Amino acid sequence: MKSTVEQSVVQRVDDADKEKKKKRRSNRRSKQNPASSASSNVPACFSSSSSKQQVFNMHSLNEQGLSRASDGAFNYMPPMHINEQLDTSEGQTMQMYGQEMFSNSSPHPIVCGRSLGTSTDKYSLPYHQMVVCGQRNYFIPHWSTDAVEKALEKGDVFKALFRVNAYNRLEAYCKIDGVPTDVLISGIPAQNRAVEGDIVAITVDPLTSWTRMKGSNGVSDNSSPVEDCNSFLVNDEMAGDSCKGNDKVDHGHEDHLYRNFPIPGRGCCFAESTSHGATYGLDSTRLAGHSGPNGHYPSTSDSLHIGSCIGQSEVLNALDKLRSMINSFPSKGPTGRVVAVIERSRRRDAVVGYLNVKQWISYRNFNKKEGMKIKSLAAEQEYIQLIPNDRKFMKMMVLVRDLPNYIKKRLWNEDLTVERDLVAAQIDNWPEDCHVPQAHILHIFGRGSEVEPHIDAILFENAICSEEFSLEALSCLPHLPWEVPPEEFRSRIDLRNLCVFTIDPSTATDLDDALSIEKLPNENFRVGIHIADVTYFVLPDTALDIEAQLRSTSVSMSQQKLSMLPASLSENVGSLNPGVDRLVFSIFLDIDHAGNVVDRWIGRAVMQSCCKLSYDHAQDIIDGVIDVETSNFSDNCYPQLHGNFEWSDVVRSVNCLYKISKMLKEKRFSDGALRLEGSKVVFLFDEYGNPYDSMLCDQKESNFLVEEFMLLANRTAAEVICRAFPDSALLRRHPEPNMRKLIEFEAFCLKHGLELDTSSSGQFHQSLERIREKLKGDSVLFDILISYATRPMQLASYFCTRDLKDNENEWGHYALALPLYTHFTSPLRQYPDIVVHRTLAAAMEAEKLYQNKLQVNSGEEVRKSFFTGVYFDKSAAESLDGKEALLAAALKNKVPGTELLADVAAYCNERKLASRRVKDACDKLYMWVLLKKKEVILSEARIMGLGPRFMSIYIQKLAIERRINYDEVEDLTVEWLDATTTLVLSLYANKPGFRKGSAGKLRALEDVALVVSPYEVSQVTLEKDGLDEFGATNAGDAGVAALDKESSTKFDISDNEINPAVFPFTVRVLSTIPVALHAVGGDDGPLDIGVRLYMTSYCR
Repeated sequence: MKSTVEQSVVQRVDDADKEKKKKRRSNRRSKQNPASSASSNVPACFSSSSSKQQVFNMHSLNEQGLSRASDGAFNYMPPMHINEQLDTSEGQTMQMYGQEMFSNSSPHPIVCGRSLGTSTDKYSLPYHQMVVCGQRNYFIPHWSTDAVEKALEKGDVFKALFRVNAYNRLEAYCKIDGVPTDVLISGIPAQNRAVEGDIVAITVDPLTSWTRMKGSNGVSDNSSPVEDCNSFLVNDEMAGDSCKGNDKVDHGHEDHLYRNFPIPGRGCCFAESTSHGATYGLDSTRLAGHSGPNGHYPSTSDSLHIGSCIGQSEVLNALDKLRSMINSFPSKGPTGRVVAVIERSRRRDAVVGYLNVKQWISYRNFNKKEGMKIKSLAAEQEYIQLIPNDRKFMKMMVLVRDLPNYIKKRLWNEDLTVERDLVAAQIDNWPEDCHVPQAHILHIFGRGSEVEPHIDAILFENAICSEEFSLEALSCLPHLPWEVPPEEFRSRIDLRNLCVFTIDPSTATDLDDALSIEKLPNENFRVGIHIADVTYFVLPDTALDIEAQLRSTSVSMSQQKLSMLPASLSENVGSLNPGVDRLVFSIFLDIDHAGNVVDRWIGRAVMQSCCKLSYDHAQDIIDGVIDVETSNFSDNCYPQLHGNFEWSDVVRSVNCLYKISKMLKEKRFSDGALRLEGSKVVFLFDEYGNPYDSMLCDQKESNFLVEEFMLLANRTAAEVICRAFPDSALLRRHPEPNMRKLIEFEAFCLKHGLELDTSSSGQFHQSLERIREKLKGDSVLFDILISYATRPMQLASYFCTRDLKDNENEWGHYALALPLYTHFTSPLRQYPDIVVHRTLAAAMEAEKLYQNKLQVNSGEEVRKSFFTGVYFDKSAAESLDGKEALLAAALKNKVPGTELLADVAAYCNERKLASRRVKDACDKLYMWVLLKKKEVILSEARIMGLGPRFMSIYIQKLAIERRINYDEVEDLTVEWLDATTTLVLSLYANKPGFRKGSAGKLRALEDVALVVSPYEVSQVTLEKDGLDEFGATNAGDAGVAALDKESSTKFDISDNEINPAVFPFTVRVLSTIPVALHAVGGDDGPLDIGVRLYMTSYCR
């Protein structure tokens, strides 16, 4: 019977797929007159309303006629989508909502029989489209709060995080906690006014409406299957793998895995509420010990905690059914639609972009010629368009009357320079009868071509505090100079006679970890991991503590850093600077020759670092460059040594630590750990802070040395705090990868003969190592594959153990293959580490109290470690005396309660991600500045996706991914050979400027390719070799500029080893091609990196 039912379901799915193909074929034949057939997937709750039904009809039209997004297997990949309609403009999108506004034969809106024309601005929409609110409803109403809560309890809808595909805004994806793949939300109507980062309520469509996933078996639904089967790309961020974070532990395990994953904003605000007055910091009263109405801020996981036990059971059943459906039909991807916005993203309140002034002035001048009354229109109804920098946001309309006076004055004077200014805006409203959001301008940052306005905008977008610390916070710190008080020597162990040193980047000023090593009589090693005792200075609930909470993390911006703590603490009294006494939390681990920790001790200590080693110094010791016998340590290139230690002590310690770290690393990977680490781009700055070059940088063995011991310390701290305080420990979890993206990556590798096993993190790592060996002669391709392997990885996050008490299997860290993990080693830079320090201190305090209690009862000294040792005494913790000791210690050290800890975890997640976005955005900015200065940079690129309309490429030199569109280009002929998946581009000098069926004039060849003559190339080569055109030696440098003087493009002579390709140009996937990179935007729009083919031809 079961088999019969399954066959029936499969048959229905196949029939639905066939029907979709028929509709698409029919749609392609009648593209100019699409039929609005009713959707068969409208939930029953909507069927009674004709107006609502009409909206779903339009959604159906969009899916079939405009975007073709939901029907294509390849299109079900959020980072980037190769399909025929990918570059659909928003002007075309509007045709979906209100067909009466447009002529099918003209791209221009029709008003009173007149065509308004189109702007030449590539970012603009026809102005009339910005003032059509109220003509009709474009969206269904959002459900009420009560309706959403009841539906969540019943499992009829799901709570999810809303993310938009930056390459195709018609596609969005929703992440439901506990579901292995995202839900596709295809089409603006189905997205129903949700924006990037919102927490939304969604309904999931019936199985027959789901899309076929890329990489699945069977016939693809994609209307452009050619590009589907030849691509795996990519991410729209520009920084590539350059964002690795400052945390030594996360470097290589977390920070480089996750980019641009938004985290929900705090505070419950349904769609009916206003966004005015929103704050960007966590409420200090809540963090000081006061909970909100629900005890903690909502998150996507809260959908499992809504309502009664019966409601929770129904939610779990609904999740189980959805997971079962996905697992039963792995070739199908779920689709759905938004019914309500539960929690507004903070990004609604921090939009950055440009005003489209030219369009507004053109519209006014047009109306003046027609004799319209401008004054009344301007006073009440006139809008100007806002173009957001972030492609995930739609263009918005801003009421002119609400503009700041200084902007309005410039507009009335038709000052076009307003368009060059970067502005800050806030989304006010998005009613059902308006197809774009309404916003208002907050202020102007400055010229878009300058660096400082962009830095200010980046900080504004991410709600980063750049203000000086308050006097109240600074008053919490000791006066300088500071020395360790005598009472601390009495209560701590003294490690000043131990050879302890730091290993950090050469420019680091906040040194929060140090290492030591001793060989024991039993031949084991005792490794000391010493972490700055920041909690000695940052006391709970003080002004300094509250400000540190609000900042949550230090923020790196390439050229500068915004510290979580004042410099007098982070760079002075709290930093483990050499030659001075410092307070630390120390973990001593006894490690045998198999890499096992056989014993440990945790406590507070006083230490003095004997020297500050850089990673380069440590690497020189590992490589034997620094030798005790031959090296001249009086040279300035070596750090100063303090205390009664010789360089032989430091060299011996580093080498011993390196050997143990290698053993720990091998053991960790044999236990199933995964590492996805590639090269990162590092910018080189001149004395004025301007980037002048970039280079690829790899991790050194010295980096891995430090990392292994930091991982071990974090793991140890996690074990102690979650055992001692099982309901109120702050841990860090990393879920398994996104199944859909993993399937796509596997399919891409398999197609190109690379076997990949992703059944576990360990198998994933081992198969990548086999691929590394197979591609030994092509390290560039392997680095690219490692970059793409990070795409399926999900976001690691902090959590309170109480929140997942019934799901301990979700506590683990996938990449590290650890059941328990937290952050302990960076308290100068991360607030969660401070919370963990306090919790660990409470466990130590409780152990002392319990030991004292036993000692009083027995009359004998008790030295056994009950709560902090390798072996946890559960019976002691659960005894009456143990519980009393743990409670008293938690209260004394002010360990946060479960509800407050959930607040802290959620807020720190958001701030950590914001700091990562800042780092990425600054890297992108400096990359743009570098290109702007050089005008053109030549580089090699690898083709990762290929089709008849465009190619997707990876440029390793800058670790970025881009695409080149060659469809509808003047003088260029495109030949796509489907059988061999080969592309041939040829020049055709007499090609007409218009193509039949094209929406407009063909693009210029210069937009797609930088074409130089062979003579120019030969001249560059000769002059680079010091020869003239006859092979004679040049007398000077007068001939360096070898290109035609009339050429408008300058070349960096250092890049001339890149040879141009020739027409006809024949390529396949994974081919290496020459490209020319240039800066786009600044004064005339959002910053971007443009890329063109670098070609040579006698025909140009």
